[in-house]
Amino acid sequence: MSISYYGNYTPVGDVLTLATCIVFFILMQTAYINRTKSYRTFRYMLIALVSAASCDMVYHMLMNYADTVSHFFIYLFRAAYHLLLFANLYYYVVYILQTLKMDDHSGHLYRMIGRGVWLVLLGYEVFGTVFRFGFYIDETGAVHSGFNIFSLGYIIYVLLIGTALFFKRHSVHRPILVGVTGTAVLSILIIMIQGMHGQSSFTSATFLFPAYAILYLLHSNPYDLVLGAVDSTAFANLIHVARKNGDSLYLMSLYLHDFEDITAKFPKEIQDAIRYFSNHFFKDAVLFRVSGGHLILVCDAKKNPNYKENAQKMYDHFVIEYPKYGFDYKIIFAEISKELGESADYLHLFDYLHSQMDENSFIEVGENELASFKRHQYILEELADIDKKKDMNDPRVLAFCQPVLNTQTGKYDTAEALMRLKLEDIGMVFPDQFIPLAEDHNYIQTLSLIILSKVCVQIHALLEAKYIMSRISVNFSAIDLRDKNFCNNVRNIITKSGIPFDKIAIEITESQNEKDFLMVKEKITELQETGIKFYLDDFGTGYSNFERILELPFDIVKFDRSLTIASGNSPKSETMVNYLAHLFSDTTYSVLFEGVETDEDEHRCQKMCAKYLQGYKYSKPIPIERLTDFFEQDIATA
Repeated sequence: MSISYYGNYTPVGDVLTLATCIVFFILMQTAYINRTKSYRTFRYMLIALVSAASCDMVYHMLMNYADTVSHFFIYLFRAAYHLLLFANLYYYVVYILQTLKMDDHSGHLYRMIGRGVWLVLLGYEVFGTVFRFGFYIDETGAVHSGFNIFSLGYIIYVLLIGTALFFKRHSVHRPILVGVTGTAVLSILIIMIQGMHGQSSFTSATFLFPAYAILYLLHSNPYDLVLGAVDSTAFANLIHVARKNGDSLYLMSLYLHDFEDITAKFPKEIQDAIRYFSNHFFKDAVLFRVSGGHLILVCDAKKNPNYKENAQKMYDHFVIEYPKYGFDYKIIFAEISKELGESADYLHLFDYLHSQMDENSFIEVGENELASFKRHQYILEELADIDKKKDMNDPRVLAFCQPVLNTQTGKYDTAEALMRLKLEDIGMVFPDQFIPLAEDHNYIQTLSLIILSKVCVQIHALLEAKYIMSRISVNFSAIDLRDKNFCNNVRNIITKSGIPFDKIAIEITESQNEKDFLMVKEKITELQETGIKFYLDDFGTGYSNFERILELPFDIVKFDRSLTIASGNSPKSETMVNYLAHLFSDTTYSVLFEGVETDEDEHRCQKMCAKYLQGYKYSKPIPIERLTDFFEQDIATA
């Protein structure tokens, strides 16, 4: 006989549900989706919905043959249809609780109620049919529906979801809250309209609307249409899942600093090349754009057993293609490592290696690179702890000094304070290894104040012991001076130590920033009133604006070691450096030459108006306590 579906039912709604869910599964397989616990719950929701729609079609088909097929199968598929829809709703509740991070007692209560409602519905479906107070077909073929428990169960689940969202409404981004609740309300309205017309065809389809909202709002991680890349959030998820599951991944990093600005667009030929390299050498590799110019290609080592050979082929091909484009690059290859944690560690590793690499170079990460990076991270952690504690006596921060010769007296009466770190796990750390880190992470202010404090303490001890000294200079960066409390902090530390203000000098480097220039001028003027002297540090290392320099009331100009060396390279260079030194000397500045290492350096610098000389000829940097080996003691008053 031909099939004429039971009642007012048409399979359109269930077919639509099946087709849409299949599309969801295809998109979830081909798109990059973050593999979170809530994502797995979402998959269970879709599986339950697909199964429910299938059972509904079978149930209504069997109803057409109710007089010839066993009623047991009709009861079975009808009960399965309802229970699977309620399973979908239960997983919806669980999904909301996971998304809202409701892992406390209230979340456990929601889950218990959800399971309890499902068990009650199961009992009603079974016992209602067996004892004939629910759905059943009697001996005459008449269909009895019993109490509409489906609607009651639906309402209870909707209330569970609604109350959870209501009580957590302030913790949820408003557009997401509107999207999820709006689609749920639309589902309820369609079910009500369907009921008013005696229909049941689109019940399964209404469960799709919240699924649309969840997939689009919470799990979409769209590919870059041109590059085929996904973002850093997806990279973080991939690393997290790989660590959890013990997956073996191979990471290939390409850094193009010309495109570091995230709004910068790759030229078409670069776009084409990136797509080619992403798709040609590895199976199922995923490309991530973690910053504007930083791309990471990741492949599964199990799916690509020859990944190292293929990576080498890719690099060799890249080198051949490179001349066509000419953009500077840095390439890093690395395997996922147990020594590293989440994605941030890998991004920090790549950033660290980028800072160490030459342009247009390649690194395969091995034990040495990991060890160097771990040392780098350890230093950074210690700096963060020093900054957090702000202990002016922190034993990890050491004050060193380099004595400075006064050419007019032939004696050492000044010195430059220098910074060292002594860390428990790695010992002594030199400034070039930690100063850039401290500046990049805004820890430098604390370090500078600690050194100032320790210098003041030592100056006090030297003065108490009747040593003859003019001052000790302390280096501060423009970052330090930007702190609105800089002048107060300096004054407070010197005052607390009990030493005269003129025993401290502050060294700062020239800034090309207009705002910094005005700020530096203001701070110098304010602190010079206390007696503190100021040095212009590292003159000659970059572009120098003489007009700017002359506007700043420095007391001493320090000629960088590069000028000291240059003055000895040729008569022309010596003439130029000599002219500069005379220019400052004739305009009331004192001149200090750094990097003096030989008698020839000393003699040449003395001819060039040098009032002070500093360098390895006199002393390497020494612990500040050893300045007593250089400063003279006033024996008459000691």
